Amino acid sequence: MFDGYTASELTAIFAMQGFAGLILFSVFVLMALGLAIIFGQMGVINMAHGEFMILGAYITYLTSIFFETFLPSLYGIYFFVAMILAFFAAGSLGAFVEWALIRRLYKRPLDTLLATWGLSLILQQIYRSVFGAREKGVSLPDWLMGSIPVTDLVEIPINGIFVMCLTLVVTLGVYYLMQRSQWGAKVRAVVQNRPMASAVGINTSMVDRMTFALGCGIAGVAGSAFTMIGSTGPTSGQLYIVDTFMVVVFGGAANLLGTIASAFTISQAQTILEFFLSGSIAKVLTLGLVVGILMLRPQGLFVLKIRK
Repeated sequence: MFDGYTASELTAIFAMQGFAGLILFSVFVLMALGLAIIFGQMGVINMAHGEFMILGAYITYLTSIFFETFLPSLYGIYFFVAMILAFFAAGSLGAFVEWALIRRLYKRPLDTLLATWGLSLILQQIYRSVFGAREKGVSLPDWLMGSIPVTDLVEIPINGIFVMCLTLVVTLGVYYLMQRSQWGAKVRAVVQNRPMASAVGINTSMVDRMTFALGCGIAGVAGSAFTMIGSTGPTSGQLYIVDTFMVVVFGGAANLLGTIASAFTISQAQTILEFFLSGSIAKVLTLGLVVGILMLRPQGLFVLKIRK
């Protein structure tokens, strides 16, 4: 696999692919954070999670067009506005979906899988009807263009650095919200003992709705970040949903540290293997590694202890 490469070339390749893996890791983390909240905290298998991400991507696309047409002098800051709009758009849709559909299917995970899979098909068709079947690209502001040379062979794209910084900020925000805030304490109380949480006055149905909305909103932010590294199409979300579920299950549902560690492991393995092997072979080897570890540790890398 390494035949024909010098030591310096291999070092540069691993450095470049490692950084590319960090960008993929950032998207995985943003996607998996929302899914870990929905699946880990609520036990809902949300197969439409990728479509919430793509909603955020389309919101970013529309925001870029608006700024380019009506506010060209402020085009450099459009992405920050787009992220906020993407979060609230995806979160609002998530709250509506929880009220209209998900709340009737709690404790029936297979039913949530089928229902959200149907929802994903509906959303894909809506995106196809509104935006067309062709993929849409977003023009980046000038300050996100270019790269930073590290060595003669290694360059780091500026937009990749921005995506990683965004992921760090969102991750810290989710950690504070779930582990240090009063609302996070209510969420953990509902997860550990729903009847007792309800008995002490916690509105468990509202906690469920806001938790689902938060997970979908984070997926919307992931969609904004996704526009920096790829084009957006009606079915683009399905390309990431399997990997995202793999990250959540491998890391241990409802565990933030496990989600991050799992996303890093899978993204790095997949990115490096893709350079030396084909994409499909890299995917198979990565999946085989994850399955092998889960056979030895079915609960995932990290486990959140709760009362039964």
